[in-house]
Amino acid sequence: MFSSKLPFTANKKMKNRALIVSVENFYPGTGLGKRKGAKKDTQRLHKILSKLGFSVVIRMDIEADEIYEAFKAESKKTVKDCFVGVISSHGEEGVVFGADGCAVKLAEVYSYFGGLSMADKSKLFLIQACRGSQLDGGVEVETDSSFSEEEDGMSELFSIPIDTAVMYATSPGYGAFMHPAGSELVQTFCNLLEEEGGPDLEITRLLTRVNYQVAYNFEARGKLFGGKKQMPCFVTRFTREVFPFMDRKIAAVEDLSLSFAATQLIDESRRSRKSSIS
Repeated sequence: MFSSKLPFTANKKMKNRALIVSVENFYPGTGLGKRKGAKKDTQRLHKILSKLGFSVVIRMDIEADEIYEAFKAESKKTVKDCFVGVISSHGEEGVVFGADGCAVKLAEVYSYFGGLSMADKSKLFLIQACRGSQLDGGVEVETDSSFSEEEDGMSELFSIPIDTAVMYATSPGYGAFMHPAGSELVQTFCNLLEEEGGPDLEITRLLTRVNYQVAYNFEARGKLFGGKKQMPCFVTRFTREVFPFMDRKIAAVEDLSLSFAATQLIDESRRSRKSSIS
């Protein structure tokens, strides 16, 4: 498999970009409660992604149309190697909700990033939202609307562009937990990026570790949800190995070292080669 550790562009001033859309507070009358902890997730993501060299834009408590507009605008901008999009809100399978309670179809958001401006760039989406009403153990909780899960789910998958991965907080049909200290998905993702060697992981390995840690280390507490689990999942359409968070200086040194070693081998081969008559 093709491995790409270095930036695709030679423009040193161009940065990777991230857009974080987080809805913590909803308009009265929407029937959607406050999501305590969403701001904690946003603050930590901003800190870590900025440290890793991303230019980060944050949009808090915006309406559905504004969510569409924000991602559409980002999709038309050029990035160095990678774009990271984060959406944190209430949701169901195939949709998340704006502060106005209106649905945002994830399929449409993903489809924006299939254009020329994002061609050959790596795209990663983190979706911190419920995808249904079930919890591990078969407990049913109240939902906010009644979209067709099967129809929206298939449309969503087909809309994911090439060289894109989407990480969901939970499996299709299930709810995702939010804690005042932050969501399990986002906090685990951030923990891994702060660990030594974490940013150097290939993206599918990084997301697999997120799956493992949330699935095996998290368990809800309390009388209502005590003992319930959460299982994230991701979909990838990458055609190569991608290292979106790797330290570019380290990667450049590694590449120069490999080039130097290859040059030595070629020179030695030339020196040791004897002339022959054919």
